[in-house]
Amino acid sequence: MLELRHIHKSYSERYPVLSDISYFLKPGEYVAIMGDSGVGKSTLLNLIAGLDSPDSGEVFVNNTKISALNDQDATLLRRKEFGFIFQSFHILPHLTLHQNVALPLLLNDLPVDRTDVLLTEVGLRGRGNDFPRQLSGGELQRVAIARALVHRPKLVLADEPTGNLDPDTAYGILQLIRREIKKNGASGILVTHSRVAAATADHVLILTKHGLLPAATNTGL
Repeated sequence: MLELRHIHKSYSERYPVLSDISYFLKPGEYVAIMGDSGVGKSTLLNLIAGLDSPDSGEVFVNNTKISALNDQDATLLRRKEFGFIFQSFHILPHLTLHQNVALPLLLNDLPVDRTDVLLTEVGLRGRGNDFPRQLSGGELQRVAIARALVHRPKLVLADEPTGNLDPDTAYGILQLIRREIKKNGASGILVTHSRVAAATADHVLILTKHGLLPAATNTGL
């Protein structure tokens, strides 16, 4: 599903972010990536999604080289295959919650009947006609999660998806993300600082300056 080949990324000669990152994410696999703040976890997700470009190395999704796509084709691939949960939500303020969540379905010419199902799954049943300004930060995060999952994407990228949620709500959301990934035969990457969140994945990787390492090899966990 996803292959990273020797990814390097830096923002200056003095500030290398990612160095020689290689990994193969199998279909159906759900992994958590942990690591110190500033080590490049969010940068890695942006590179996978084609929202940023590596200095060197290659990213393949379903055997398609992301960097070889023009802007239009990359957008179409993200629209169809990706579900991206951003830390900053990116909810459109002029649309209702129902319209926000339905957007990936409309853009992919799919029926919108799953919209209310996903709003219910994230605990916002009956709130479809509300606008984002009427919601708390935690509720906005749940809308973003519903929108990312509604079109059954084949690759889910979740960047601290429960950072604004209380523990009980966070647990339910994490189970929803895992359930949707497994039910739809998708793959997923969860970036998190939370060991509790990471434990919901199939296994945990640690992003370090030496690359992606299995958690068992890192004495910090």
